Amino acid sequence: MESWIHNLGRSWYKFSRNKLSVLGFLIIVLTILLAIFAPLVAPYPTHSGPYVDLVTGAKAPTAEHLFGTDIYGRDIFSRILFALRPAFLTGLLVLAIVVPIGTVLGLIAGYYVGRAPDTIIMRLTDIFLGLPPLILALAVSSMLKPNLVNSMLAVSIAFWPWYARLVYSMVSSLRNEFYVRSAELVGESKAHILFREILPNCISPILTKVTLDFGWVIILSASLSFVGLGEQPPAPSLGTMVAEGSRYLPDQWWTAVFPAVAIVMVVLGFNLMGDGIRDMLSSEVS
Repeated sequence: MESWIHNLGRSWYKFSRNKLSVLGFLIIVLTILLAIFAPLVAPYPTHSGPYVDLVTGAKAPTAEHLFGTDIYGRDIFSRILFALRPAFLTGLLVLAIVVPIGTVLGLIAGYYVGRAPDTIIMRLTDIFLGLPPLILALAVSSMLKPNLVNSMLAVSIAFWPWYARLVYSMVSSLRNEFYVRSAELVGESKAHILFREILPNCISPILTKVTLDFGWVIILSASLSFVGLGEQPPAPSLGTMVAEGSRYLPDQWWTAVFPAVAIVMVVLGFNLMGDGIRDMLSSEVS
């Protein structure tokens, strides 16, 4: 227990030396807490649903409505807090799907490099990597009913090849290491070699990529919502709020600017935190 606490403290010290990474960590923690406690923090929680009050519609930011209201009279600040929930949920579930799939496929292809599993898996990966993630996600979403679940599926299909390629490049070089050959000589199973010998040495790059990709998944999901292929109204979605607000620029600038700033802050937080995690893990390896 003491050793675990000591290692955690040492890791935090290495991470905290990068002040921008600490700032990113604080941004992410704050936005996650705001999303979790949105019903308690939001000044107008009922505005996250089918609420209409045309009398207070299209009001500029005031002390009563910090980020102003949209044309339906809904408080934008309250809707942003609730929109953070599906944004974080999308990032969490998409990465929970693509990381295991891409990692396992990369392990198999990298270990059997030059043989049939390598050829089949990596040629399929190359096909998916040949398409930009946004274009691929749009193509998949357009064939499905527009909702949050299907947008997660579309983003997942666009992201798994990147993890397969990352793990493949690492495993193809690690497969000839001494400890792998030793495990093969003593008769260890292929599963043991892949998941107990090779995979632990791939964790650091995978973890760094997960942190950096969380923001990209949110951007991709917001892009699908922007064109109407994600979370559907009246449920709050950052991409949908930006799309609706852009119709009234520049007069009602707040309806598009504040949701866009929320996206930027979340993505910036994950990128800054990812840089710190990368530096921390690389220093531990060295």
